[in-house]
Amino acid sequence: MPLRDMLRVLVVDDMSTSRGILLQALDTLGISNVSYAEDGKQGVLSARQNVPHLILSDLYMPNLNGLQMLQHLRAEPLTQKVGFILITGRGDEAVIQTGKKLGMNNFLTKPFTPLQLKECIEAVVGKL
Repeated sequence: MPLRDMLRVLVVDDMSTSRGILLQALDTLGISNVSYAEDGKQGVLSARQNVPHLILSDLYMPNLNGLQMLQHLRAEPLTQKVGFILITGRGDEAVIQTGKKLGMNNFLTKPFTPLQLKECIEAVVGKL
C-alpha cells in the first residue's frame, strides 16, 4: 500500500480559501485521509484526539499561531514526533530559524504548486 494511502494529515489554517487550496492540492496528490482545524488552538486539540502523521499549518492565525502551536505539540509526548510543515506567505528568515529551533520539519512559502507541496511533504515523510 502506498504511503499516501496510509498518511493522516491535519491542515490548520484560519482562512477558508487557503485551507481549500491545501485540501485540493492534497487531493491532487492522492492524499485523502485529511482533516482540518480553523486555528492553532483547535489544531492542538485535534492532534491530541487523532494523532496525525503530518501537520500542515499556516503561520498567522488567531488563538495560537503556527509557531505557538508547534511549541505546544513538541511539549507533549503524544504529539512531539508528528511531522510539522509551516506554510507562510512570508519566508522570513527569523521565522524559519525560530521554527527550526522549535522542531519544525519543513516549510513552504505561498503561493505554491502541488509539485512543490509534494516535494515538501516527501522531504518529511518519504516517497508518496
